[in-house]
Amino acid sequence: MIVGSTKEDLSIEKRVSITPETAKNIINLGLKIYIENNYASHIGIQDDEYKKVGVEIKNTSKEVLNTCNLLTKVNLPSDEEILNLKEKTILVGMLNPSKNQNQLEKILKKNIYTFSLELLPRITRAQSMDVLSSQSNLAGYRSVVDSIYEFEKAIPMMMTAAGTVPAAKVLVIGAGVAGLQAIATAKRLGAIVSATDVRAASKEQVESLGGKFLTVEQSENLETKEGYAKEASEDFKKKQAEMMRDALKKNDIVICTALIPGRPAPKILSEELVKLMKPGSIIYDLAVEQGGNSAFSEVGKINIINGVKIIGIKNLMNRLPITASSLYAKNLFSFIRNLYSKEKKIFNMNMEDEIIEKTLIKELK
Repeated sequence: MIVGSTKEDLSIEKRVSITPETAKNIINLGLKIYIENNYASHIGIQDDEYKKVGVEIKNTSKEVLNTCNLLTKVNLPSDEEILNLKEKTILVGMLNPSKNQNQLEKILKKNIYTFSLELLPRITRAQSMDVLSSQSNLAGYRSVVDSIYEFEKAIPMMMTAAGTVPAAKVLVIGAGVAGLQAIATAKRLGAIVSATDVRAASKEQVESLGGKFLTVEQSENLETKEGYAKEASEDFKKKQAEMMRDALKKNDIVICTALIPGRPAPKILSEELVKLMKPGSIIYDLAVEQGGNSAFSEVGKINIINGVKIIGIKNLMNRLPITASSLYAKNLFSFIRNLYSKEKKIFNMNMEDEIIEKTLIKELK
């Protein structure tokens, strides 16, 4: 059985789905690997590094697509790649089914077994495959680094002969994986950090990292049984806006990470609230590609409103492609290991396995 992978469109995606380290692990399962030439040279990994662990290098993507039994991608294949895929190939990647229905329709019509890793269930056995957590961790870290660059002031308190430099104040909205990493990173750099989340369980996590937890008094617990945030009531939103009004006046940097699975990101920072912030402040919106948490957020742009910079980076992982690829490839290997039966030497489509059943796209809603 052959695992294949082709180059991503480098104008939008710099990550790769197989690294030499994970290639060796996949081959040790008893599988072959074919990749397109210069597959990862843009992030400094040359073809020779793949050859050393037993990967076969093909001259064109068509050679890979026509022969592989399982294709790994970061994002969706292109139209041309879809045409060259043979029937009953297995496709695994971060395919964003809620946004890419037209492309996925074409893939499903070709009888391609299509697995989207964002759909993994939140169970212990799936943790090593959890692409959302691995990539969100990096996003939380990078959001703080980028914000500090744009802020143009020192972050920690400094006592000098010339006077004292006050510590910057950072507010993190949403205390999921990205938010918690943003809190930890900002705290390590010396900022005074506070955070808010609609899930009551987040309080302990925020405080364990040294942050101050802000919450709406007598608020409902807006957490699903899977541990994600859910839509808030109008009453809650009004109380949340009042809390934000006070917090935004005091903070220098706001990191927005609030998401609701399968729905547009909640608009937490209205135009009015953004205009309360001090000139020179930063809003970094990690939710921008899902609609954004701020009224002024736009994908791929830095907007300046009353001196406040609102930053919406497109595909933030392109700023950390080597580390992001390493983690994503490990997630992907864990998924392949679960899917492949070494004894039978087949990819086992066991629909009684919750991981396989949940991630396989059977129909589009």
